[in-house]
Amino acid sequence: MSPDDDGYIGYVLSDVARLIRTVFDRRVRSLGLTRAQWLVLSRLYRRPGASQTELADMLEVDRASAGRMIDRMEKGHWVERRADAGDRRVKRLYLTPEARRVHARMWAIAESTIDDALSPLSPLERARFTGLAARVKERLQSLAGADVVEATDASAPSPRARSAAAS
Repeated sequence: MSPDDDGYIGYVLSDVARLIRTVFDRRVRSLGLTRAQWLVLSRLYRRPGASQTELADMLEVDRASAGRMIDRMEKGHWVERRADAGDRRVKRLYLTPEARRVHARMWAIAESTIDDALSPLSPLERARFTGLAARVKERLQSLAGADVVEATDASAPSPRARSAAAS
């Protein structure tokens, strides 16, 4: 396969992910959500109590950008910060009841979007596709973890520096 081939699996995967996000963005606009907001809602729904640093990592943005996003969502009464029981410097992030209600509506739109995207597949094909994609995801998570370990070993920060970076 050549880099000019639209059927290349890397292009197809990238295009599918981008198009799903695009369709979903348009559909959740009716709820008044931007992509940044729905990403925060979905991440904190799945990982309640994440720190700002952890959320920044999940969103693949820097801590300052995540902080500004959290500030805006806190002002809108969608996110609340709570002190960490073990480290008073760390604030844990939680969705408010209103944000959980919006998330439930958002989730219905997400399910509809995925159902529409996968509608050309039979139930058996959909199950196989889901299983295969999960296996690829697991492998990539393993590789990403190995890359993080290799990068950490190469720069050799102290355990204290690694601990501080994780908060």
